[in-house]
Amino acid sequence: MAKFAYRMQSILDIKEKMEGQAKIAYGVANAKLMDEQGKLQQIMIRKAGYESQARNLVNGTIKIKECKRAVDTMKTMQRSQMMNVHVAEKNVEAARLKLNEVMMERKTHEKLKEQAFEVFKQEMQYAENKEIDELVSYTYHEGMTETR
Repeated sequence: MAKFAYRMQSILDIKEKMEGQAKIAYGVANAKLMDEQGKLQQIMIRKAGYESQARNLVNGTIKIKECKRAVDTMKTMQRSQMMNVHVAEKNVEAARLKLNEVMMERKTHEKLKEQAFEVFKQEMQYAENKEIDELVSYTYHEGMTETR
């Protein structure tokens, strides 16, 4: 039997590699987001600690000023980190959209391959039926000439 060779197999292979790369990029972006969220959480914990410490230091004015400055610094760091988290979320979303696009392209090419394989099977079936018809016709005509 003839072997099926998809003529656009190289394109399908490229699409599969692109999908793999997009999955890796998505994973990296997601890991970066988790890292940025972890940093934000640590900043928020430190800020809460400084605020708690400031409440406990009502007695001395110098230490209260230092704590207030530390809290203000933590607020600034928190805002900055929140922006970093927002950027990381956008990067994750962009990577997810790219991954979806690449997956759709790969699936499209896989469907084209399946359709080409179906056409190939139909052509093989047609060729086989034609061969059988020729064989039957030849056998029938041979039988007719022998009976005469």
